[in-house]
Amino acid sequence: MMAVDNGIPTTIEKANGEGGELEEGEIVGNSAMGEAEPRQGAEGEDEDGDAGEQDDCGSQRKQVEIHPLEHSWTFWFDNHVGKSKQVAWGSTIRAVYTFSTAEDFWGVYNNINHPNKLPIGADFHCFKLGIEPKWEDPICANGGKWTLSCSKGKVDNLWLNTLLAMIGEQFDHGDEICGAVVNLRAKQEKISIWTKDGLNEAAQTSIGRQWKEHLDYNEPIGFILHDDAKKQDRFAKSRYTV
Repeated sequence: MMAVDNGIPTTIEKANGEGGELEEGEIVGNSAMGEAEPRQGAEGEDEDGDAGEQDDCGSQRKQVEIHPLEHSWTFWFDNHVGKSKQVAWGSTIRAVYTFSTAEDFWGVYNNINHPNKLPIGADFHCFKLGIEPKWEDPICANGGKWTLSCSKGKVDNLWLNTLLAMIGEQFDHGDEICGAVVNLRAKQEKISIWTKDGLNEAAQTSIGRQWKEHLDYNEPIGFILHDDAKKQDRFAKSRYTV
């Protein structure tokens, strides 16, 4: 899955199963990705005291319970620092890793740099497999996003809890969710949840309220249609607020 050079992972399996080069110090952390081997107790028992299965060589091997997610998800990464202003938005976003089980998620998340360690200007996305984090994606085109702001010291916990609520299907209108993104900026950090049908007010306001509840976030948050954002940029007004 990964190549390691002097303890610094330099490649990671991309969503299409091929290895893709990543810039050092961006997403990948300082330990190789993968699950730890179970600790062995006396006479080949694992740490829970149960003897595992034996492989063909007679070694003990513990059966690992797998917890499939309802959807597969892909992490995407983009770093605007040092990029030419002439580069089209979205042209440098690249898929990093696709996961479909809880174990895969933690195997990735525990071995990548969390938002607090990413450079200013970086965007880190987690979207359902088959949906690209772009306004032009057919599934995103008619949608919008809920956005909250936070300080750098709080962004890691808010981002993780957003991911857990999202991939754990904790929203009544989870089918409306495309994915989430954390934007690292100089003045403040932003986390957004992207949705499919921006004009479905009932679904959107439900998602916004439940998101705030999951995060214990008490400040008002707004929902902006992608179409409004494209036309009005930073002057786009919130269609809904909760």
